[in-house]
Amino acid sequence: MKQAEFDGKGSRIRWTETAGAEPARVYVHGLGAASTVYYAHIAAWPELAGRRTLFVDLPGHGISDRPADFGYTLEDHADALAAVLDADRVTEAELVAHSMGGAVAIVLAHRRPDLVSRLLLAEANLDPYPPGTTGSSGITSYEEADYVENGGHARVLDKVGPSWAATMRLADPCALHRTATGLARGTKPTMRHMLRDLTVDRVYLQGELSGDLPGREGLEAAGVRVVTVPGAGQNIMFDNPDAFAAEVAGRA
Repeated sequence: MKQAEFDGKGSRIRWTETAGAEPARVYVHGLGAASTVYYAHIAAWPELAGRRTLFVDLPGHGISDRPADFGYTLEDHADALAAVLDADRVTEAELVAHSMGGAVAIVLAHRRPDLVSRLLLAEANLDPYPPGTTGSSGITSYEEADYVENGGHARVLDKVGPSWAATMRLADPCALHRTATGLARGTKPTMRHMLRDLTVDRVYLQGELSGDLPGREGLEAAGVRVVTVPGAGQNIMFDNPDAFAAEVAGRA
């Protein structure tokens, strides 16, 4: 396990790593998840062997620290991820990122283009939440105090089901709420606009069961390769791991 300070106050973001050829492949999880749980079976796929591989847990999640005075915005998470890559002397990495982690990866590529050579995004959040909606977890339907102190976290764990709750229990409730709130708020410019303006290799995976990707034509016109993955919902890496791994390998 490796670690790097991310907030200037001694808090540590942590990751596990396997040695191999460059460029490094960096896996970034979604809201309330953990990278090894969501990606270890993908990284073990034969065509992905032999590459330097990092499994990063974002602040407030998994094995990373969870400072109470941290903002947990998408920009904050992107800066923490940059701290990992800088500390580990990683440049021009391939980022494989899911859902909220995809939004973080886009922000990182926008702010630190020297760190990223390719983005593989699985159902990444591209836009702020529409007014009156709360996202699939329902976390943002609560005020922070109600979520953290008055039972909101427990109710969300019941709502999301045992699989997501298994990793969400490993995350700090305050960090979850602030991260979900930052995700709902989005960025300026939006993640979608950042993604369209990037020049690195960009692949966006959309699960067939999730329906059509809004704004697909605009992304494709900007050079993003959009792939509909058969038989998959949002968790493509579990629903169709062979197709997911093939896209990560760039041999689909």
